[in-house]
Amino acid sequence: MNDKGFRLYGYRWMVLGVFMFINVTIQMLWIAYAPITGPAALFYGVTDLQIGLLAMTFMIAFIPLSIPVSWAIDTYGFRKAVSVGAIIMGIFGITRGLAGANYTLVLISTIGLAISQPFLLNSWTKVPAQWFSIEERATAVGLVTLASLVGTALGMVFTPILIESISIPTVQLIYGGIAAFSAVLFVFLARERPATPPCPPGLEVRALMLDGLKHAFKVKDFVLYLAVAFIGLGLFNGINTWVEDIIRPRGFTPTDAGTLGAVLLVGGLLGAVIIPPFSDKQHKRKKFLLLGVVLAIPGLIGVAFATAFWLLLVSGFVLGFFLISTGPIGFQYAAEITFPTPEGTSNGLIQLFGQAAVVFVYIMDALKSPDGSFTLSLLLGVGLLIVSAAIITRLHDPHVGERANG
Repeated sequence: MNDKGFRLYGYRWMVLGVFMFINVTIQMLWIAYAPITGPAALFYGVTDLQIGLLAMTFMIAFIPLSIPVSWAIDTYGFRKAVSVGAIIMGIFGITRGLAGANYTLVLISTIGLAISQPFLLNSWTKVPAQWFSIEERATAVGLVTLASLVGTALGMVFTPILIESISIPTVQLIYGGIAAFSAVLFVFLARERPATPPCPPGLEVRALMLDGLKHAFKVKDFVLYLAVAFIGLGLFNGINTWVEDIIRPRGFTPTDAGTLGAVLLVGGLLGAVIIPPFSDKQHKRKKFLLLGVVLAIPGLIGVAFATAFWLLLVSGFVLGFFLISTGPIGFQYAAEITFPTPEGTSNGLIQLFGQAAVVFVYIMDALKSPDGSFTLSLLLGVGLLIVSAAIITRLHDPHVGERANG
């Protein structure tokens, strides 16, 4: 402890670690059907769109639940709220594996999983705010983003490989068991807050949730950033949901789709780890957001048109590296510019707008050509990224240091 009454505790890494683990498992459960859309449709006797619905359910459920869950996080603390979500995730992860070939039961279990997700996603900035200094927070959010991407990548890669030797329900049961284990670890090891604050007075106090909500919508830069989040998360969710369908017309296999999804996410992992520390060090958010969005455009164009597998993978890597790097920076940017709005509230609003972009996931399917090509919807995505870049140029960097000194 220093003479100012605040300090950092080594246990913050344990809390962050178990929180990252449950974010790994919920993303595995979310994406598990995307790289095997065709085989899963045959197994359950349903359409590709009904398999896509299993991923879209997470986004649909998020819309009505986000604000109430953010209130619960800010009122009762992230440990209690996340524990509730983790337990729900573990239960329904296992029941989905036990559903066998019954699509209706799989869908019901998926709805249960979708209900658990906001408790985890809306705490992404709350956990770093409770345990980490202001200089570490974007980095900590970046690590949570990394965990989320690892989970998505694992689901992308291993699902098509596993179904070659074991049944789809067995794969889901394995994932559900891992989810239950991660829930137990979080419940027993997570702590709400350290004994003393991790930052100077003035950086840890937040308004009540409803007051913070009203304040957030009065901040012009935050409202503009919500539009950027809507586009970025919608595009990310859309590509992951339809990854197999996107490349199938070009002769690629489900395993190729899993590899593309994994490479996109590996790029995202690196981007989420490498770029946010530079943003933290310089305490500049705007230029890094703009860099990520602009440099993601060539990658998206490559994903839309590449016919050579190596070029498809390079494009996916570039898209993931730059687009996903904007996530942790954007979450922290929003938490800073909306102060004293609670972190769970600003985080939840961003996630809400991102999940509301499920409409883009549906539009992607609606715009595909008779031969199944997604080229038109991916070009729409390019246009929306250009719009995002234009919006970011109108944002302003936060002045957190002034608050700490004032």
